[in-house]
Amino acid sequence: MKVIVIGCGRLGAELAYNLYKRGHEVSVIDNVPASFNNLPADFQGRLNEGEALSQDVLHRAGIEKADAVAAVTNSDSLNAVAAYIARSVYKVPNVLARNYDPRTRELFEYFGLQTVSSTSWGAQRMEELIFHSDIRTVFSAGNGEVELYEVVINDIWDGKTLNELIDCDDCLPVSLTRAGRAVIPSRDTKVRSGDVALFSATFEGIENLRRRLKNVDKQEA
Repeated sequence: MKVIVIGCGRLGAELAYNLYKRGHEVSVIDNVPASFNNLPADFQGRLNEGEALSQDVLHRAGIEKADAVAAVTNSDSLNAVAAYIARSVYKVPNVLARNYDPRTRELFEYFGLQTVSSTSWGAQRMEELIFHSDIRTVFSAGNGEVELYEVVINDIWDGKTLNELIDCDDCLPVSLTRAGRAVIPSRDTKVRSGDVALFSATFEGIENLRRRLKNVDKQEA
């Protein structure tokens, strides 16, 4: 796969190097020559000094034949415009853009771009870890709008149905693992102590589930 990484800061360098180590053809763009020092010494991809919006620079980076472009500079406006040009002008099939400041998310949404916001996702994950160690996030979709959560069923919940634990449409059971065997459960499935349940939920949905589980704990205490 031919990939162009726009921006060679810490994130861009890490991404470019990981892709290179996996055997992909990687071309990196940055307008600050010293930024290429972020790349490990054994990186052998192409380095392109210049402005990411320059047609000549994009041509040198090989955008006409690129399979993917990742715009990951520290400038949200530059990421949004560069990603939009790659997708709409050069018809690159897979385009990603880094969102640095959550307040500028509307710009990316306006362009309809696939966006990764480490700030928004990281803040949400830290909040969960600070206040909620009982339910573990195992997968995050988008920028954390929907995630997969793992819940280990304890003795208090033994014999109850999933329907008793879920009372909103923003939280859905995905799988239930018992004695190493996983099944796709229904809301009527009864859980047993030691089961591992996976739920797909929004942040509001998982908060609702947490409140539900705490209420069950208090009732049984």
